[in-house]
Amino acid sequence: MQRENYKKRLVDDKLERYLKTFGAVCIEGPKWCGKTWTGEYHSKSVTYLTEKDIRNLAKVNPKYIFLEENPQLIDEWQLSPNIWDSVRHECDADSQKGKFILTGSTSLLKEDDEDEVFHSGAGRIATLKMYPMSLYESGNSTKIISIQDMINGVDIAKSVKKNDLPEIAEFLIKGGWPANIDTDKEDIGLIPKQYIQSILKKDIHERKDKKRDELKMEMLLKSLARNETTIAGIKTIVKDIEEYETGEDILKSRTTVDDYLDVLSNLYLIENQSAFDLNYRSSKRVGKTPKRHFVDPSLACALLNLSVDKLLLDHNTFGFLFEALVERDLRIYMDYLGGHLYHFRDNQSNDEVDAILEFEDGEYAAIEIKLTYNLEQEAVESLEKFYENVKKKPKFMAIIFGEYGAVCKNGNPAIYKLPVTALKPR
Repeated sequence: MQRENYKKRLVDDKLERYLKTFGAVCIEGPKWCGKTWTGEYHSKSVTYLTEKDIRNLAKVNPKYIFLEENPQLIDEWQLSPNIWDSVRHECDADSQKGKFILTGSTSLLKEDDEDEVFHSGAGRIATLKMYPMSLYESGNSTKIISIQDMINGVDIAKSVKKNDLPEIAEFLIKGGWPANIDTDKEDIGLIPKQYIQSILKKDIHERKDKKRDELKMEMLLKSLARNETTIAGIKTIVKDIEEYETGEDILKSRTTVDDYLDVLSNLYLIENQSAFDLNYRSSKRVGKTPKRHFVDPSLACALLNLSVDKLLLDHNTFGFLFEALVERDLRIYMDYLGGHLYHFRDNQSNDEVDAILEFEDGEYAAIEIKLTYNLEQEAVESLEKFYENVKKKPKFMAIIFGEYGAVCKNGNPAIYKLPVTALKPR
C-alpha cells in the first residue's frame, strides 16, 4: 500500500474503532469517492473482485480467496454475493476482530444474487457510509472553527481570507472526488461529466431485474439537477421531465419514477435531506418533504453543463448549488460526529431554516446558508424569527457564507457567522 500518499479522511477514525470491535467492516458509498484507497490504507492484504479470475474463484468457494494477513480488503464484494455469508462464518469461527474490510459501491447485480446473502451480519459485520471529500478533507478549509466549538459556545472574532466567487464556483464544478484534487482548472469538470456517462452507459444496467432506458434516466437526472436543494415532489419531477419531450416513451407514472430513483439510491448517488420534526407553534404546519440532493453538487453542475463563468452569470443557480455544497459538508461532519442533518419549513408561513444539525444528545443547531455577505441581514432575520417561534431553543445558530472575510459571534440571540472554508467538525 502507498500509505505515504494517502490523504486522511474523516471516516478513518470510525473505521479504526470498528475494526477493533467487529470481525469485519463494510464500507459503502458512491463510486470514485475513495473507498478502495481507504480500505487499502487500513488493510494488510487486498483482493480485488474486479479481476475475473479472482471473482470466478470466489464464486466456487470464497474461502479460496481468504488470505492470512488481516485485515484483508475485499474490494467490490457484491460482485460475488456469497462472500458476505462466508465472511460472517469466518468471523464466527474465532471471534477475531478486524479480519476483513469489504467495499461496495452498488446494490447486488440482480435479484437472484440476493438469495445468496442469508444473514444480515449483525454483530459481526459493521457498515460504514462513505461520501465524497468535504472541503476540510480536501485541504480547502482553514479549520478556524469547529461545530464542536459552536456547541461549546466559544467566543471568537477573527479575520480570515475571503474566497472570491470564482474560487467557490471551482469547488462546485470540481466536487469532492479524490482523483480531482490536483486536476488543472480547465479540466476540473471532466471527472463529474464522465461519472454521469458511467451512470448512463454502465451503472444503471448492472441490476438485471429490469431493462432501463438511458434517455429516460438522463431526463430524470437533469430534472434532479434542476431541482437540486429544493423540496420538489414526484409530481414536480414528472412534470419537469415532460417539458423535455412528449410521447409514449416519456416517464409519466409515479411507479416508474420511483423505480429509477431507487436505482440512483442503490448507487448511492442521491442523499435526500429529511425534514426536522420539532414543536414549532403547531406540528401540523411543519413540512415533511425532504430536500433533494445529489451526493455531490458537481454531478448537478455536470448535468446542467455549468462552468465557472456560467455560474457567475446565474447567481440564483449558483446560490442553490452553493447551499448543496455546504450541506454536503455538513452531512459528512454530522456523520463523523454521530448526528444527523435535516432541514425545516413551516408550510403556512413559509418560514424555513436551510440546515438543522441534530446531535447525539438530542440538542440541535439551526444554520442558514448564503452565498454572499450582502444577504447577511436576511439570514439573521430568518434565524431570529425561528428562534422566537420554536419552543425548544437551538444549542447554537449560525450563518455559513461562501464569500465572507471573518469568523465571529454576535447578536442577541447570538449567531455565529463564518465562511464554509473556515469550518471543521471537531
